[in-house]
Amino acid sequence: EDDKKEEAKPKGKLQLDSTVSDIYIKYPTDLDLLNTSREWSEDIVDELFKKLDWELKPRTYRKVARKEYLNVAKKKKKNKKVLRRALKLQLNYLKRNFAYIEKMLDEVGGQQFPLPFKYQRYYWVIQQVYRQQDEMFRAHKHQCDDRIVSVHQPYIRPIVRGKSGTPVEFGPKLGLSLDNGYTRINTLSWNAYHESKDFKQSVEAYRKIHGHYPELVQVDAIYPTRENRDWAKERNIRITAKPLGRPKREQETPYQKRKRKKENAERNHIEGKIGQGKNGYRMNQVRTRLKETAESWISCIIFVMNLVRMESDMVKKKSKSSWLYTISVSY
Repeated sequence: EDDKKEEAKPKGKLQLDSTVSDIYIKYPTDLDLLNTSREWSEDIVDELFKKLDWELKPRTYRKVARKEYLNVAKKKKKNKKVLRRALKLQLNYLKRNFAYIEKMLDEVGGQQFPLPFKYQRYYWVIQQVYRQQDEMFRAHKHQCDDRIVSVHQPYIRPIVRGKSGTPVEFGPKLGLSLDNGYTRINTLSWNAYHESKDFKQSVEAYRKIHGHYPELVQVDAIYPTRENRDWAKERNIRITAKPLGRPKREQETPYQKRKRKKENAERNHIEGKIGQGKNGYRMNQVRTRLKETAESWISCIIFVMNLVRMESDMVKKKSKSSWLYTISVSY
């Protein structure tokens, strides 16, 4: 019974952090998205025209629309007035094409979409793009719910990180944990979320693997919310976070100060793992087209990093055992 109680006590350290695995896409702008949507609408019009007996193809003004787009897109500096005019023109061209497509679909008839699935999928996506862009244009704003930033990969969402150089990243948000040098993905979300939600499930995942809670969870300042602090305190889990309320009157001893600084510094290990994944294994340049493939790509990178760590541990263990054997023989 004493052994079971001893096993249930919190032991070990767990480090948590989050990052975004960037998908390798063209930087999205409203004008580029509308231009791409317009070009796909023109392709759909062309394909539907082949199935009809019409003598004349509907006028899409594609050459004029392309010229209008390039006149603004090639400018290094675009003032607000010029950009709004260009957006309005592309929205109007796209709206005209949608009217033609609906009329042609009624003419073709049938319960199923008459074109291959690729065109059906793009038709749904560009309609969503038009609704979002038209809503933002009329409201004079630059954000909306579930905003599409890529016509080819509509599942990608902008993740605002607020970092210098890259304030917005485009890809899934990862909640990572580091345990004895091994990385684990606890959360993979294509939508933005608050990192503090990862805390409980990451600690519970640690308990499921080891049979006990970690004695210390090393996190940055965004994780220890009041709810997470209370939850960890009930389970005798320490967090590397500044205590709430006024500072205590009694000062820290030199040992406590060194220990606190060391524990805070150890959290840099997971920052290094994220840097290893992005710089060494291209986790910030995922070159896939499908959502499932992107998730597999990211998971494989984490798996390979853990394999490298395992090999390193095995080499160290082997060299240590051989060193101890040499000493025992010499004695």
